[in-house]
Amino acid sequence: MQSKVLTQYLQSNLDNLKEQGLYNEIDALSEANGPIIHINGRELINLSSNNYLGLANDARLISVANRANEKYGVGAGAVRTINGTMDIHEELEAKIAQFKHTEAAIAFQSGFNCNMGAISAVMDKNDVIFSDSLNHASIIDGCRLSRATIIRYQHSDMNDLKQQIETAGNNYTKKMIITDGVFSMDGDIAKLDEIVAIAKQYDCMVYVDDAHGTGVMGQGAGTVKHFGLQKEVDFQMGTLSKAIGVVGGYVAGSQELIDWLKVRARPFLFSTSLTPASAAASIEAINILMESTDLHDKLWENGDYLKQGLSALGFNIGNSKTPITPCILGDEKLSQQFSKRLNEEGVYAKAIVFPTVPMNTGRIRNMPTASHTKQQLDRALAIYELVGKELGVI
Repeated sequence: MQSKVLTQYLQSNLDNLKEQGLYNEIDALSEANGPIIHINGRELINLSSNNYLGLANDARLISVANRANEKYGVGAGAVRTINGTMDIHEELEAKIAQFKHTEAAIAFQSGFNCNMGAISAVMDKNDVIFSDSLNHASIIDGCRLSRATIIRYQHSDMNDLKQQIETAGNNYTKKMIITDGVFSMDGDIAKLDEIVAIAKQYDCMVYVDDAHGTGVMGQGAGTVKHFGLQKEVDFQMGTLSKAIGVVGGYVAGSQELIDWLKVRARPFLFSTSLTPASAAASIEAINILMESTDLHDKLWENGDYLKQGLSALGFNIGNSKTPITPCILGDEKLSQQFSKRLNEEGVYAKAIVFPTVPMNTGRIRNMPTASHTKQQLDRALAIYELVGKELGVI
C-alpha cells in the first residue's frame, strides 16, 4: 500500500500542475507516427513529431530492420564491453564517423545517454563548463553529473560568453563550451562560427548537441557541417531517433576521444547495447541521407510553407531559422487550451510549457516533415486560423 506521505505529496503537486496548465496529457497512437496519426479512432494531421524526414515509417528501414532481427535476434544480450558488441554496431559507428566527417564515433542507447555519459567522462570538479541558457535538459543533467562548475551564458550572446569566460579566469583545469546546434523549441541555430573562434581564443573545448540539426542542417549532415567546422568541433553529439527515424544516439570525434568514451562513459559501460535492428535501420537511414538530399529539401520546402502561412495569419512564430515553427502564445493555460481546440478540429500539435520552455513562454511547437502534403498543411493552416480567431490570438 502506498504511504500516506507519498499520496499527499503526489496529489497536491499533480493538482497544482493541472491548475497552472503545466500537466501534460499523454496520448497513445494506434498506428505509425506519420504525417497523419490515429488516436482513439480519430484521424489527425500530425505536427508534433520529430520524425523530420519520415524515415521512421520508411519501407527501406523496415526491411533492413526485419532482416537484422532474423540474423541477430531482437536484443544484443549484453553491454558493449562484455559481448554485446556485434559487427552491426561497429558498422554503424563507422558509418556515423563517415557521415560526420570525423575519425571515429560511439553509439549510445539514446541521445540523453550521450550527454550523461560523454560530458562526465571528460569533465570533473576541477573544470568549468560554459552552457547556453537554453540548452536541452540532457545537457544540463550531463553537466551536473560531471561535478564541473557550470556557468550559463545568455542565449546565443557571444559577448556574454566571452565575459563569462574572462570572469572565470584560469582557475580551472579544463574549459568547455557546450551548445545545442539547433534549439528545438525556438528553431534558431547556434552561432557555431563565433563559438569556435572564442574557444580558440580562450583554449576551450567545443561540444555541440546536434540532435535537431542532423538530417536538417548542412544538406543533412548537421549544423557543424553547415558551418564547415568538422575539424574544429571536439564533440559532435546527435541522436538516431529524430531525423534518422530510429532510436539511439552517438558522439563523433577524434579516435582518442572515442577510445576514452568506450572505457569511461557510464551509460555505454552499464547499459545493454542498441538492438541490432535499430543499428541496421540507422545505417540504412544514413546511407539514404548521404546518397540524396531529396528528403532534406522537401522538409525545408514544407517548413517554409507552413512558416509563411502562420506568419501571414498573424501568429508570433519567433525567430526560427529552421523548419521547427513555434506559435508563441505566452500564457500556459492558453497554450493548453489552444492545443486542445486544434486537436478537436483535427490537428495534433502539442502545447509546450514550463519546464520544457521558460515560464510565460508557452507555445505550440509545429514540426512539418518531409512526408506532409501541401493539402495537409493547407488544412492545418485553416484550422489554425479558425482556432486563433476563436481564442482571440489573431
